[in-house]
Parts: sequence; structure tokens; C-alpha cells
Amino acid sequence: MAGRKEDELDLTLLGSERTKYPMNYAPEMLESFDNKHPYRDYFVKFNCPEFTSLCPITGQPDFATIYISYIPDQKMVESKSLKLYLFSFRNHGDFHEDCMNIIMNDLIKLMDPKYIEVWGKFTPRGGISIDPYCNYGRPGTKYEAMAEHRLLNHDLYPEKVDNR
Repeated sequence: MAGRKEDELDLTLLGSERTKYPMNYAPEMLESFDNKHPYRDYFVKFNCPEFTSLCPITGQPDFATIYISYIPDQKMVESKSLKLYLFSFRNHGDFHEDCMNIIMNDLIKLMDPKYIEVWGKFTPRGGISIDPYCNYGRPGTKYEAMAEHRLLNHDLYPEKVDNR
């Protein structure tokens, strides 16, 4: 079956011309819709190059590209709601690692995906960059083992890459 019926599109943000941008952390912005292909494993990937949050100590802005990849089950995240949700971190004061784990936790709560990973590539400040990576595979399934394998063999560990 191609296309979606109107009753499958219970979304409040997409298509709205009067969208209000949240000025504070707002997980309630996230909306989901039904996955029409839950029987198939496939990745959905988002690249979000304009992420900002605030250092909880200095209040200075931190800039990052956020990469979100997940294998959906029954629900999927709607992209405009995700954009507004990520924007809500603009005035949120937290460490980079915390922001990535908060994002992942909120998306797990929204969708209960089979597998998800969230990776932040933060712009260097003071000569150092921080690239926190977190992932989750549904416990008791093959995705749990996938999460462990991907974490141990992730690009963040170039010494583990065999370039022969």
C-alpha cells in the first residue's frame, strides 16, 4: 500500500506555519508516527549540523553535529519535531556527554526502537573536541549484542581499525 491515510498523520507540527520554537529543553516537542515496515530491519539516519547547547559552568555555547541512527520497531520520530526538540537544547546547560544521553533516552521513550545510536561531534574549544557516542539495543534481542559490538568497534577507536 502506497501513501498514508489522513488518520495516520496525527502530527501537529509538520506543515504548521505558526510553529513556536521552544526556548528551553522540551522533550514534549517530539512526535512519532507508525512505521509501516516493522517486519524489516532498516536504519533511519539524521545528521543535525546546527546543534547548540550551553556549558553548565561558563554558560558559553557549544556547537556540534549530532548523528542519530536507529532501527525502528512500531514507531518512528517525525523529523520536524526532532528539529524543534534539538533546538530546545539551545539554552540548556549540560555537558556534551549528558546531552547525547538525554537525547537517546528521550528517543527511546518516544519510539522504543530496536536499536539506536547518538553521536555528537562537538566543535573544538580550547584546543580539544569531545565526541560522545552512546547506543542502545533492546535487551534480550540480537540488537543488544549489536549495540555492544558497535560500541566496541566504533570509529571513535581508530586503533581498532585494521587497514590491511
